[in-house]
Amino acid sequence: MTLPDTATNPAGADRTFQVDLRGLVDLLSHHLYSSPRVYLRELLQNAVDALTARHGLAPDAPADAFGIRLYADGLVVRVEDDGVGLTEADVHTFLATIGRSSKRAERIAEQRADFIGQFGIGLLSCFLVADEIHVLSRSARTPDAPAVEWRGRGDGSYTVRVLPASARPRPGTTVTLTPRADAGEWTRPVRVHALARHFGSLLRHLVTFDDGTGGPGGTGASVNPEPAPWVRTYPTPGSRSRALAAYGEEVFGFTPLDTIELDLPAVGLKGIACVLPEAVPVGRRHGHRVHVKGMLLSEQAEEILPEWAFFVRCVVDAESLRPTASRESLYEDDTLAAVRDALAERLRAWIARAAASDPELLGRFLQAHHLAVKSLAVHDDEILRMLLPWLPFETTDGHCTLDEFARTHRTVLVTSSVEEFRQVAAIASAAGLGVVNGGYTYDRELVHRLPEIRPEVTVADLDPATLTAHLDPVDRETELAAAAYLALARDALAVFDCDVALRTFQPASAPALLVDSREARHERTRSQLAREQEGGLWGDILGALRQEAPRAQLILNQLNPLVRTAVTIDEPELARTSAEALYGQAAMLSRRPLRPAESSLINRSFLDLLAHALRKDS
Repeated sequence: MTLPDTATNPAGADRTFQVDLRGLVDLLSHHLYSSPRVYLRELLQNAVDALTARHGLAPDAPADAFGIRLYADGLVVRVEDDGVGLTEADVHTFLATIGRSSKRAERIAEQRADFIGQFGIGLLSCFLVADEIHVLSRSARTPDAPAVEWRGRGDGSYTVRVLPASARPRPGTTVTLTPRADAGEWTRPVRVHALARHFGSLLRHLVTFDDGTGGPGGTGASVNPEPAPWVRTYPTPGSRSRALAAYGEEVFGFTPLDTIELDLPAVGLKGIACVLPEAVPVGRRHGHRVHVKGMLLSEQAEEILPEWAFFVRCVVDAESLRPTASRESLYEDDTLAAVRDALAERLRAWIARAAASDPELLGRFLQAHHLAVKSLAVHDDEILRMLLPWLPFETTDGHCTLDEFARTHRTVLVTSSVEEFRQVAAIASAAGLGVVNGGYTYDRELVHRLPEIRPEVTVADLDPATLTAHLDPVDRETELAAAAYLALARDALAVFDCDVALRTFQPASAPALLVDSREARHERTRSQLAREQEGGLWGDILGALRQEAPRAQLILNQLNPLVRTAVTIDEPELARTSAEALYGQAAMLSRRPLRPAESSLINRSFLDLLAHALRKDS
C-alpha cells in the first residue's frame, strides 16, 4: 500500500477513491450481470438512448431517419448509431467517470422516462469480453462539432483525442471492441447476430447486422424486421388471434390453449399472456419475458404476475417499469405492484368471458388447470362465484362438478382426507349419502363455501357417527347369537384400539367397513407414547394433553355370506383369526398406509387360515 504524500495531500484534505477497474469488472461479471452476453444488450441500449435524445433535438424527423448498425466479423464487434453523440466535455464527464450517466444530466432530466438505462455503468460490461473499448463520437448538438475519440483500457487508463469532423461525417457514435481470445463464444458473428435478435427483436428503431461476408443474410440484414405482433394491424380478429398464438408458440415453444391480450395504457404496457395447454405443479412459477421500451430485460421475471397465475406465460413490453441496476430484473416499487394487480384483473376477466361465452374453452382450461383455479377461488370471491359450480371434484357419484352434485344431494358431506373418502365411498353411495372427497388441496375449503353459491345446499364434515347412523342395526336375536364371536373379535383387535359392531348395509359384497380417522389415529399414537413415557418429563407433558382417545370401528356386514358364517364360529382361535383377517382386508380396502403391526397381522391371519383349511382337508 502506498502512503499519500503529505506535502501534496495535507492532513484533513479531501481525497478521492482509487478504483481498481479490473476488480470492478470482475465484480460486475460475478455479481451484477448473469452472463458476459449482456455486453451487447448494453451497447444496443446506449445506442437506443442516444437515438431517443437525437429525436428530442429533431422531433419532426421521420421515425426511420436514424438507426443502429451492428457489425461483427470475428475480429471486431462494432455498434454504430445516428444518435445525439458526445462532445469532448461529455467524453471526459461521462466515459471517464464510473457511474456517471449522460442520461442524468440536468438538461434532459425531465426526459429520464424516455431512456432505458438509468445507472451509467453499462459501458463497463464491454470489459467482460474485450480489454479495450474504442469510442468515436460526434455531437449533433453543435452543427460544426468535431469528432472525439476515446480509448478505454481494462487497466483503468484511457486517452481522448479531438479529430476533424471528417473522421465521422455524420453525428452519432461508434463503439468498437477487439474481443479477447477467451471471449469468442460471445463475439462470433453468428452469436452476435443471435444476441442482437434476442435482446432487440422488439426495438422501435431499425437495427441492421453485417458480418462482413457480403452474403444476403449478413449485409444489412434487419435484426427487428417487424414490430411487435400486438401493435400490428390485421384484416380480421381471427387472423389477429392466430398471429398472437403463433408468436407465443415461437417464443415459448408450446401452442397456447388461448392468448390473452394485455394492454395497460397508464404504464405503456402491451403484450400477451399465453395459457399453458397442460397442468403445472402448484406453486411452480414460470418466468415471463419482459421488455422495457422494446429491449429485452428478462426471460424469468416472476414478479410481473401474482403467484396464483402459474397457468400462463407472458411476454410484455412496458414503458414505465424500472429495471434494477443490472437491467436483468424489475425493481419492486408501487408501479410494479399496480401493474401486477392490473394484469391479475385481465386474467380474471378472461376467465369470466370464457365462463360466460365459451364453455368449450372453459372446459379445456379447467381440465388442465382446475387446481390453479381452485387456488385462486379460495382467495377470490369473484372467481369463486363464477367457477365453483364448474370445478370438478371426486364424489360418491363419480367425478363431477359441484353444480351437478348439488342437484341430487341437498346435504353434502365432505371428508377431511383422501383415505377417509376411500373408506366410506362405496358404503355411503349405497346408503344414498352425498360425499365429496375433501382430502385434495383446496377441495374441503371450497366445498364448505358451496352454500354461498347455492343457499339451498347444506355442507357438513363427515364423521364416523354420521355414517354409522345410516347403517341398519341387526335384530336382537342375531345380535345375541353373534355376541360370543363379537367379544372374541374385540379382544383380538384391542391392540389396535378397535371396537367391533354388527350392522347391515349395502353393498352386500363388502364384508366389513373400517371407520377410522387420521385424527383418531394420531390421538391414539400420542396416548400410547404417553403411556410409554409414564413418569418422565415427556410423560407429564403428554399426559397433560391426553384425552379419551377415539377408537376405530370395524363394522361387520350381516348381509355378507362370509360374515354370516364367521359369526357362527365357536372355536376361539379360529374366531380370533377370522376377525383379524376381516380387519386386515378392511384396512387394505381403505388404501391408507398400513402400520407394521397391521401388515404383520394380515400375513399371520392369512397363514393361520390357510393352515386351518389344510388341517380340515386332511
